[in-house]
Amino acid sequence: MSILIINIKELIQVRDQNTLKVSGKDMQHLPTIKNAFLLIKNGEISDFGRMESCKNMVADKTIDATDKLVLPTWCDSHTHIVYAGNREQEFVDRINGLSYTEIANRGGGILNSAKTLQNTSEDDLYNQSAQRVKNIIKLGTGALEIKSGYGLTLESELKMLRIIKRITEHFPIKIKATFLGAHAFPEAYLNNKKGYIDLIINEMLPKIGKENLADFIDVFCEKGYFSLEDTETILSAGKQYGLIPKIHVNQFNAFGGVAMGVKHNALSVDHLEELTQEDINVLIGSETMPVALPSCSFFLSIPYTPARRIINSGLPLALATDYNPGSTPSGNMNFVVSTACIKMKMTPEEAINAATLNGAYAMGISEEYGSITKGKKANLIITKPIPSYNYLPYSFGENNIETVIIKGTIIS
Repeated sequence: MSILIINIKELIQVRDQNTLKVSGKDMQHLPTIKNAFLLIKNGEISDFGRMESCKNMVADKTIDATDKLVLPTWCDSHTHIVYAGNREQEFVDRINGLSYTEIANRGGGILNSAKTLQNTSEDDLYNQSAQRVKNIIKLGTGALEIKSGYGLTLESELKMLRIIKRITEHFPIKIKATFLGAHAFPEAYLNNKKGYIDLIINEMLPKIGKENLADFIDVFCEKGYFSLEDTETILSAGKQYGLIPKIHVNQFNAFGGVAMGVKHNALSVDHLEELTQEDINVLIGSETMPVALPSCSFFLSIPYTPARRIINSGLPLALATDYNPGSTPSGNMNFVVSTACIKMKMTPEEAINAATLNGAYAMGISEEYGSITKGKKANLIITKPIPSYNYLPYSFGENNIETVIIKGTIIS
């Protein structure tokens, strides 16, 4: 099926095929075409340009986008969207003064989610997770990374990854799977941490590799969780199965996790709420994408990733949700973009670049997603009538999306 979108007020994020990410000062530039058209054929962007070049074009369906903007769908490169139940009581506990660490030490946090997930049937877990995916597609997300990490046993980690694979088969958006067995040490191994790392390496990874269940490998490299030595051991083992590193670092402490990620050619290092100049220096010249998760900072009331320092150092930056039941129970990328502007002092241009093209890069898919480029997948947002793209982050909490198109099919 072909779709012709005409009279587009402004076509946002127009790039050539060779632009796979944007860094530093280039993030301030968001290429657009005003009074534009866009033609979709076979699920891909076939052509676009100014309306005067659109004469005599025909398509199976025509959409009039007068007063509306068109931009690529959001690329959310960091989520834990497959989980069971919720952690609303911990939300109340934090209001009453308990910290994230104190809640975890009382058996809450990740271990709480793991216990719930282990006792949830595969079909129930799929249905809960699939509903969340449906919801975020309506909010404009067209590419999604999903992590395991709430299983923490061989059976439950495999269950999570198989559900991610099932979601991939049933939804049209692009999905990449990450194995995060090293999310926390389960209760049975709190006094035998080497035993759990051995379980990851000797039992989990071989099965994941055999069933081809993951694209990436992640480790929660943080004090009280997995050390630098643990992280190196697990990343090295994962690479033996073709899993590309993509890791949690510097959420609460900066102690060398960024350098470890760069050493192992991690596709991304995520969180970075605590960031030293040494961390920035090691990222300069690397191919590793820094990823900020501002809605996590918002929900936990912790520092925000220092976006201005990162971008002003010439580095790229991606934005993602961190959608999970404990620290970010929201997959709304529109809120992430707004929060990045409001709290991290990113410009609208920088935030949109970070949530589209750079988000795609952080999943290894920017050759096909993340920009308005001929030959890329036709994953598009058509807004409601709005004044400009500045209105998207400005009007936080307002749904400005009228239509979502995924691979050339109108979804909502």
